[in-house]
Amino acid sequence: MTAPLPHEPTALLRSLALGLAVLLFSACASGGATRAAATDTPAFPDPARASVKEGMFVDLDNLRLFARGMSKRQLYALLGTPHFNEGMWGVREWNYLFNFRSSPNGDYFTCQFQVHFDDKGIAQAGYWKPQACAALLQPPAPAPAPTPMPAEPVRLAADALFGFDSAALTPAGRQSVDALLQQVRSASQVQTIQVAGYTDRIGPDAYNRALSQRRADAVREALVQGGVPATAIVAEGRGSTQPLAQCGPLAKPALIACLAPNRRVEVSGVARAR
Repeated sequence: MTAPLPHEPTALLRSLALGLAVLLFSACASGGATRAAATDTPAFPDPARASVKEGMFVDLDNLRLFARGMSKRQLYALLGTPHFNEGMWGVREWNYLFNFRSSPNGDYFTCQFQVHFDDKGIAQAGYWKPQACAALLQPPAPAPAPTPMPAEPVRLAADALFGFDSAALTPAGRQSVDALLQQVRSASQVQTIQVAGYTDRIGPDAYNRALSQRRADAVREALVQGGVPATAIVAEGRGSTQPLAQCGPLAKPALIACLAPNRRVEVSGVARAR
């Protein structure tokens, strides 16, 4: 057996030392990466430490202007002084307590908002606590486009709106009027809503005209209760004029059925002058 050379133990020790150094360097690098990753999750301060413990109401339109790349001066002008006594220079984050109302003139809730800056004082990110508060920055949904009133009058059968010889809307009749409400309310191109009541020819003319007026007034009142301005509605009773159906001599039950289209209330819009 060949005897080991005198320098072999020294080489072995150097090899072990080099391996240990590599392991230590790897561990340090790994630990540094873990600490860096941990800072990705912002730590919010205790609200009790805020200089404005009750929070401040903020203009949502201003808040929606926040964006990465803004300077501290810009954010100061936009959102005001930070609420945790953070200064202007050498500070890498600002913290705010913002209040928002859940309904007009109702209760409010508070959200924490944190801005992170780079070493030059330029905003890099914004964070919310709770995260659900970020949804407040979504722009409000656009209002639906106005629905134009149809060119032809909307005809509502009187037999479906009222009981026999009555001017009181039935529950089914009120539902029919309610179906028109959204269309009438959003008709921005309309100057006036005209409600016209009609009867059939059976009975005295004076009685029919009075009944048709009461029925037109009932529909007008239902529209007003639904939010249509009273000053925008004109109601008129026209009795048995302008019949839609012409019926010859018939027995009374058949005549009443034949004349049904003439018993109606018409709703139409008068367009604004251009």
